[in-house]
Amino acid sequence: MCGVFGIAFETDHPQLGTYLIKAAKKLVYRGYDSAGFASFSSTGETKLSKGPGKLDEVIKKYDIENFTGSRGIVQLRWATFGEPNEANSQPHYDSDGDLIGAHNGNIVNTTALIEQFKAEGLTVRGTNDGEMVVHAFEKYFNQKADPLWAMSQAKAMLKGDYAFIVGHRDCNALLAVKMGSSLYMGIGEGFICCSSDLASILQFTKKVVPLKDGEMVIYDHQSYQVYDIHTCEKLDREPKLSTITIEEAKLDGYPHFMIKEINEQPTKTKQLLELMEQPDPEIDALLETIEQSRRCWFVASGTSYHAAIIGAHYFSQLANIDVQPVIAGHFNEIYGHLVTEKDTLLCISQSGETKDLMNVMNPLAKEKRGNLLSIVNVVGSSITTKSKHSLNIAAGLESSVPATKSFMNQILMLLHLAVQIGCKKQINKALEVKNELHKIPSLIQDTIAQCQKDCEEIAEKQLVEAHDLYCLGYSLNYGSALEGSLKIKEVYYKHCEGMYSSEFKHGPLSIIQEGYPILFPAAPDESYMVISHVNEIRVRKGYVVIISPRHEGFERAADQCIIVPDAPYMLTPFVNITALQIIAYHASVKSGYDPDFPRNISKTLTVD
Repeated sequence: MCGVFGIAFETDHPQLGTYLIKAAKKLVYRGYDSAGFASFSSTGETKLSKGPGKLDEVIKKYDIENFTGSRGIVQLRWATFGEPNEANSQPHYDSDGDLIGAHNGNIVNTTALIEQFKAEGLTVRGTNDGEMVVHAFEKYFNQKADPLWAMSQAKAMLKGDYAFIVGHRDCNALLAVKMGSSLYMGIGEGFICCSSDLASILQFTKKVVPLKDGEMVIYDHQSYQVYDIHTCEKLDREPKLSTITIEEAKLDGYPHFMIKEINEQPTKTKQLLELMEQPDPEIDALLETIEQSRRCWFVASGTSYHAAIIGAHYFSQLANIDVQPVIAGHFNEIYGHLVTEKDTLLCISQSGETKDLMNVMNPLAKEKRGNLLSIVNVVGSSITTKSKHSLNIAAGLESSVPATKSFMNQILMLLHLAVQIGCKKQINKALEVKNELHKIPSLIQDTIAQCQKDCEEIAEKQLVEAHDLYCLGYSLNYGSALEGSLKIKEVYYKHCEGMYSSEFKHGPLSIIQEGYPILFPAAPDESYMVISHVNEIRVRKGYVVIISPRHEGFERAADQCIIVPDAPYMLTPFVNITALQIIAYHASVKSGYDPDFPRNISKTLTVD
């Protein structure tokens, strides 16, 4: 949610605007509705250009390509506090125009700060929380022109999570702060930069300095110093060479990132299988923690929650471990007070920055209650720093907002973990699945090749004209149905409700009329109940499409079948979800939408 980038050169750089534009274009996937650019010259002059709208429109309107200066800041904002307009677009000036700063995050006491700063005589131009971070810093910087001290004092005023970059017209350096939101630093040839997103840095340099929560850094073109924000003490922090390649974020000839990333799933699942088959003390420690726990919750949001549902099924069936999947935003109210040192939370997040999940982890970490474990796709993210043990799903950079390959690697990792515990216990089902794991990459690849035409046809003939639809699932494929319905909602903008199929007759069946579309991911092993539930719909003239490995009973029961490759029961989510992803993609494109940038949502949710 939002993205900020700041870069420092030794002297005025003629291509500062180009650097800022390139950085901004790596931040767009995070979601935004306004953009802004700021520059500082070596003579003390500043320039700030910003406004609502598409990035390219803002770049053209303000001729950003011709920005020059020794330092620059760019920010892409997704509106939370304050409507998307010029005043609320970031970056922001302080009252006197000496400071320019921007943030990524959510300051929850913004309304109170607006009133306070106005009463204190500061110039408040908008209602955006990023401006309040600038004013909080300004308040103390005006008292004592020491940026470290000013930020250490300002933090007490700011309630929420944020990353912040600020500069002064008369100082050839920038200050960056990490307080609960993602922030990385890159060391380049003749410059140093900080960003809320690693992708925007990797296009310029592979040398990355990891920053932790509660840290700030002052940097110019050639040197940096990390400090503890609470004590202002210096911290030693060496740069590391990143192994992630920015090439993963390019389209490589595909029309959209979403379909590119769907096609990357065979490779990414293969890489994760190879990774998990190597000895790893972190995996062993995480599994031991789960096995020794009194209670275990899988906590997640959105797509990751659907992975948690499938993962809980795997742990129950293959490892004989009772796991409760819980929506992160629901956890504290229902279960928070129950957590003890004997309990475990496995927190699942693609970005590693999910605010709902941080709201669960932060109080437990502070009170030292529960064993906090995590599965993420971003090494060094905020969630990993709160975790006792953390595993990386190794899906690579995912540029499209709708999660595809990250979700697939999440359920693969959960399956692999359940199998490892089950094999240790000599559970027959687990031993069988262990011998089948290697099939997953080729099953996904075959699904893409085999089902592309049928999925496109279903999207065009059954979905494009539909006002709404349901996606039903039974048993193991309930999670598949939920994820399929989310993908359709995200990129197709029509209501598609995911539901456990046996619940459909308890009310929603009343919506069925002639031709009403139902998608039904299933497995032959579930045929007895699935066919019964399909019949309840078809006798009322609904149109049912079953997505499953070939099964004669399904072909007789349904109006249409999308036949995915034959897969062992425990592996059917991998093929069924792949088909649903492709259906969602084609429904979006054929309706004239951009599946990579769904309206109103973003990749990394760092607000409540």
